[in-house]
Amino acid sequence: MAKQALLQRELKREKLAAKFAKKYTQLKATASDVKRSEDERALARLELQKLPRNANPTRQRNRCAITGRPRGTFRQFGLARAKIRELAFAGDIPGITKASW
Repeated sequence: MAKQALLQRELKREKLAAKFAKKYTQLKATASDVKRSEDERALARLELQKLPRNANPTRQRNRCAITGRPRGTFRQFGLARAKIRELAFAGDIPGITKASW
């Protein structure tokens, strides 16, 4: 189980990214639009820098929904590999069986 502080930090990042998502996408579009003037683009980049660091969606980390483990997390399930294995053997994940050949 991950430390509660790390899990809370991730929740904080999710909330901030959701809060600033619209503004972030608008500023990114303005900064990368070659049809705009250089002054407008520079102003958009400055505004992007003023946003909180944790408002950037790339700072979020995929974590296991059960244990909070940051590594070995499968996107399809949102679980760490060890938990997928446990739940699959118990038959709790539909459609997944142990391989045998």
